[in-house]
Amino acid sequence: MDRNSIIGLLLIGALLIGFSLWNQPSKEQLEAMKRQQDSIALVEKAKVQAELKAKAQQKKEPVAVIDSTISDSAKTAVLEQQLGSFASAASGTNDFYILENNLIRAKIAAKGGRIISLQLKKYKSFEGKPLILFEGDSSAFGLNFFSQNRTISTNNLYFTPVNTDSQKELSLRLNAGENKYIEYKYSLPDDSYLLNFSIKFNGISDLVATNTSFVDLDWQQTLMKQERDVVAERTHATVYYKYLNDEVDNLSLRSDEQKDLNTKVKWVAFKQQFFASALISKDGFESSKIESHSDEASLEKVKSYKASFRLPFSHKPEETFAMNFYFGPNHFQTLKKLDLGMENIIQLGFFGFVNRWLVIPVFNWLDSFNINYGIIILILTIMIRIILLPLTYRSFLSQAKMKVLQPEVNELNLKNADDPMKKQQDLMALYRRAGVNPLGGCIPGLLQIPILFAMFSFFPASIELRQQAFLWAKDLSTYDSIARLPFHIPFYGDHVSLFTILMTLSTLAFTAINMQMTSAANPQMKWMMYLMPIMFLGVFNSYSAGLSYYYFLSNLCGLGQQYLFKAFVDQDAIHRKIQEKKLKPVTKSKFQQRLEKMAKQRGYQLPKK
Repeated sequence: MDRNSIIGLLLIGALLIGFSLWNQPSKEQLEAMKRQQDSIALVEKAKVQAELKAKAQQKKEPVAVIDSTISDSAKTAVLEQQLGSFASAASGTNDFYILENNLIRAKIAAKGGRIISLQLKKYKSFEGKPLILFEGDSSAFGLNFFSQNRTISTNNLYFTPVNTDSQKELSLRLNAGENKYIEYKYSLPDDSYLLNFSIKFNGISDLVATNTSFVDLDWQQTLMKQERDVVAERTHATVYYKYLNDEVDNLSLRSDEQKDLNTKVKWVAFKQQFFASALISKDGFESSKIESHSDEASLEKVKSYKASFRLPFSHKPEETFAMNFYFGPNHFQTLKKLDLGMENIIQLGFFGFVNRWLVIPVFNWLDSFNINYGIIILILTIMIRIILLPLTYRSFLSQAKMKVLQPEVNELNLKNADDPMKKQQDLMALYRRAGVNPLGGCIPGLLQIPILFAMFSFFPASIELRQQAFLWAKDLSTYDSIARLPFHIPFYGDHVSLFTILMTLSTLAFTAINMQMTSAANPQMKWMMYLMPIMFLGVFNSYSAGLSYYYFLSNLCGLGQQYLFKAFVDQDAIHRKIQEKKLKPVTKSKFQQRLEKMAKQRGYQLPKK
């Protein structure tokens, strides 16, 4: 090595030594590092102590004590290391406060400042106990944000009450220093399922990370069984939400799902079969993330929900976010009065417009007379049957005409057995000369389908039927059971629903009457018509008793109408009119002329009139 290399190495060594001396920690820094290491050690000891305690409790053994002499100054150091300015809120008395009106009773805890129990006072669970939407650890609600390089979760910190003199209003503050706090304010109006709620940030702009423009609000809830059939509850439960300027949507009813909502959201609702918990924002949440999870093996838990909302935070000296909770029934009129679109969480089916504009208004009108719901369903069935009477009569008349023509149809089928195209052409010509529409009996039936499916959705979703008894059914909103089986039958269940059996028998009788009127001669079709009601026996066995009862009454009304039509419709007169119409010239439509032209091009000659 030459002289210059040696000098260079010496200079580099001198720089390294000088840099290490310059950055050597001071005495104060060494003491702070020692305190931090001691704090970490204490935290680790506490974790080990908690683990040993949990294991000992499981095994019912005495708990081993590692260190029972932790000084107050050491505890304070640990809390300051973990929580910074919010360290004073890490301990306190978990007092409880009650807000209630004649509809709901909310229990609020100082720890977390959150609602830990919510009772709907006008409702009971299936067992007759007070209906508690959630309680204790089945829910969580709190803010999460970065403060002084720490993650702060308010769910485990203690709030201090500001006012406790009223059962209608309550303010709780999470203190972080002089005139620095987060305030939760609750107020409960009379005769309302809405609980007003606001979050106020006062003087904490310097405590929230400067590069943070939002604060997370996390909400979790596990729905517990409230009805007789937890499986049915699960199929009606999911998370609903509404964008600020858009329609209502929901997560999957059948499977677990999570979704990021990247535009402003007006509200999110945790829905059960007949009740809901919703969080509503006055100005809309900036963005949200929602999640639904189902524990199919559980007989007590319906579903678990999570929702995370981002609240905008602009580091002003004071910021307030106004919201509302809705804790109440999924009652159409009650939700509609909120004018938030929340009535859409009620599953009214594909033909929901029929329920909205026909079934629900009529049902509510009948309900105003304060009569038994079984009688209301009977009157509703008769009214719907009267409305559908013209369509039913036209369908019967069309079937009667087809029955009169059946001998001629059979003759043409035999004549053209080897030529399907010629057979079809001759049949159409016969129907045209007789003035009979072969689809005339189907079209009125198709027009009745919206009401049929509307009722299929209405009864299981109608909270009015909940725990309403009629005859042997104790609750029209769920299945009736006259016998419990000692075993489970696949696709049927472990109980016997009498309303479902009556519905099936009446459907078979109605099918038999219709088969006598129809001209269909296909044995497989007839076999399928009789098989379908038996298949539905298993489907409806666990459905709403009100729905099976309605279909049973509808079938009885249909049978009565059939016998009434037979008494007033003269089939001989129908036959004479058809024969007279055959003798009259038939004016061909342009469509018929095109059909004949196409047939001639294919080598067929349509029969002359």
